[in-house]
Amino acid sequence: MNNCKLKNYARVVIKKGLNLQKNQTLVISSPIECADFARLVAQTAYDEGARQVVVRWNDELLSKITYKSAPDEIFDEFPDWQRVYFEHYDNIDAAYLSIAASDPELFADVDPGRISRSNKAAYTVLKEHSERTMSNQNRWCVISVPTVAWAKKVFPDLAEDQAVERLWDAILKAVRADTQDPVAEWSLHIDRLKTNVEKLNSYQFKAMQIKNSLGTDLEIELPNNHLWLGGSEESTKGIDFIANMPTEEVFTAPKRNGVNGKVVASMPLNYNGNLIDDFTMTFKDGKVVDFTANTGYEVLKQLIETDEGAAYLGELALVPHDSPISNMNILFYNTLFDENASCHLALGKAYPVCIKDSEDMTAEELKEAGINNSLVHVDFMFGTKDLEIIGITEAGDRVAVMKEGNFVID
Repeated sequence: MNNCKLKNYARVVIKKGLNLQKNQTLVISSPIECADFARLVAQTAYDEGARQVVVRWNDELLSKITYKSAPDEIFDEFPDWQRVYFEHYDNIDAAYLSIAASDPELFADVDPGRISRSNKAAYTVLKEHSERTMSNQNRWCVISVPTVAWAKKVFPDLAEDQAVERLWDAILKAVRADTQDPVAEWSLHIDRLKTNVEKLNSYQFKAMQIKNSLGTDLEIELPNNHLWLGGSEESTKGIDFIANMPTEEVFTAPKRNGVNGKVVASMPLNYNGNLIDDFTMTFKDGKVVDFTANTGYEVLKQLIETDEGAAYLGELALVPHDSPISNMNILFYNTLFDENASCHLALGKAYPVCIKDSEDMTAEELKEAGINNSLVHVDFMFGTKDLEIIGITEAGDRVAVMKEGNFVID
């Protein structure tokens, strides 16, 4: 790949994504296949004044061996030292970078129950760390880098090296690293997203009505004093950061018990190395009461049954159909990119920052305010080019928010 573009990518991640401060520690989670780029990010972080860069390597092929061969009881266990690890870095105000790049179908022949139990054990032990990041106490950013298996899934007709090169091109374009000054480009992009955020917040809608020709017909109530967010966020220490790169969304939290109707997924969902495809969910008083899936039914069932909150929604995100990633016309099989090509929802935990004054609220107060809690937070896409969204005000007025998949809100 063009070395200048790779350096641009690493620099914009450090400068805009994490907004890493001098003498701050950076913790990177990376697949071993992405080691070259992880090292480049580490060097960039040190060049920008990082105190220390720590890397946690993961190997999904080794994980598959474990899922297939290990004794059953280990999938309900998770070592406490990992909680201590994150607790240490949380307490010294470390920033966290995750490189999300996996084979979308690697675990297709693995018992989904083992994966679900293993994840639940990890989520339970690391719950406090997850709550810190989702409430912006520690800054965090998720990015991606091509792997061979992922690239071949996205571009099956190309040779491995060509597929990887093509995926690199798409990623670098999506994160604006192909521009002369990506840091400046991201500043302009964030300003554009904030325009829609301000418009949506000015209405304080009571509910959103969502329909399209696939069969989605959903009404989502919003909590009182909810906040729409998008682009950059602000940590509890007042430092801006960008949690996902790329990002094209504006998002908020649905009211936990206020979702009714049916949603039809518009893209496959890659969840823990399994594809869930051609699926629907029906909600009553916020909870999933019925669901279907032509592919990955058991995986979806395990997800919804992770805990009580996993059957409720934690996020509503709006993405225009006419946007840079959508216009690439690439199915990435990677939520980081596919969710930025389509409006989406998330099962599970809501971001507490999506409600005013959440930093002063207890867990019980957040729940009473309509903010869902769960061990999981899993996005799935429902946006289409004919999507219609109407906002309902407290006075009962109907305001067009999206038409034919794009924003029309004034």
